[in-house]
Amino acid sequence: MNQVKITVLKTTLDKELAEEYGAEGLTACPMLKEGQVFYGDYAKPEGFCDEAWKAIYQYVFALAHGAGNEVFYYGDWIRKPGVAICSCNDGLRPVIFKLEATEKPSYINYTPVR
Repeated sequence: MNQVKITVLKTTLDKELAEEYGAEGLTACPMLKEGQVFYGDYAKPEGFCDEAWKAIYQYVFALAHGAGNEVFYYGDWIRKPGVAICSCNDGLRPVIFKLEATEKPSYINYTPVR
């Protein structure tokens, strides 16, 4: 299993939906910033948003285990192998991520409890 590079491409705000449904003063995601880079595999990277991780972890896990583009939507989604473009599930202010398979090996950094 290898690590997957997770890059924050965009933080967005759907102004129309935010105006209708959002709390007063809602802005783009305050947790993540464009250009931030994280590395993930089987576990959420430190400092990464819990909700965003829930939305993208299955793609990270697949790429960490060597999945190719044929796994993602029958090969008709992303043209570059080893890449996925995903977003968190916040409908008012989604964050867009680029996931890239790497050759950096993963290591378990905890001691399993028995």
